[in-house]
Amino acid sequence: MNFVADESVDRLIVERLRREGYQVSYVAELEPGMLDEAVLNLANQETALLLTADKDFGEMVIRQRLHMHGVVLLRLAGLTPARKAEIVALAIKEHLIELPRSFAVIMPGIFRIRRVSAM
Repeated sequence: MNFVADESVDRLIVERLRREGYQVSYVAELEPGMLDEAVLNLANQETALLLTADKDFGEMVIRQRLHMHGVVLLRLAGLTPARKAEIVALAIKEHLIELPRSFAVIMPGIFRIRRVSAM
């Protein structure tokens, strides 16, 4: 499974997922300051799931019904980057098969997922 990590995602999360064998394109390495629409387009071009801490992507894919392969919203404020990386890696490992064509939210101790049909 491929991922595009928005620059709102901590670098340690990206590094952890790469160590676990996932292909992760990181906006902070590619083109910092990229507009949200361009980030979503990049994920679509790479047939990748989008990792983000930016709630605006929920608006884009749920309300505006923009095309996406899957979005994983990280709501982990207040945790150390290492703890965030641990939580995200475990959630992805446990729920990877459910993520395509879905909008998922990862919070400490909580994983919510919503299938998004019009993509």
